[in-house]
Amino acid sequence: MEGLAIGSISAIFEKEFPGIVIQTVALTFGTLFCLLLAYKSGFIKVTKKFTFVVLLAMGAILLTYLIDIGLLFFGMRIDLIHESGWAGIGFSLFVVTIAAFSLLLDFELIRKGAENGAPKYMEWYSAFGLIVSLLWLYLEMLQLLAKTHSD
Repeated sequence: MEGLAIGSISAIFEKEFPGIVIQTVALTFGTLFCLLLAYKSGFIKVTKKFTFVVLLAMGAILLTYLIDIGLLFFGMRIDLIHESGWAGIGFSLFVVTIAAFSLLLDFELIRKGAENGAPKYMEWYSAFGLIVSLLWLYLEMLQLLAKTHSD
């Protein structure tokens, strides 16, 4: 179902903005590999403070999206975050950054699990977490690129 949903969303964006999907895929995997390199080299360290800040930002993003969805029931939206102006693009850049940082949290979970001899089922849990972060990053980058391509 997840693949069908992502494929459908991608097809809609591709029809509106030809070439956007391949750009987004390239940016998503480029971000993944750059962050993995930075993490493995020790350039970026995932500390408790870093984890706290990223989780706090993720909570704020979730709350913003939930409020936006709730406002839909009353025929309203938070237009500022959906527009292709500076505020909308800035919001999307912030969300893309936090989505990318969530990959670092996944890398740390995988590293700690391997070091501490985590149970076998944690491999699947960690892989699922990484896939969810990648899909979130992909969707947010897709929105960001669509905003920058809009008139």
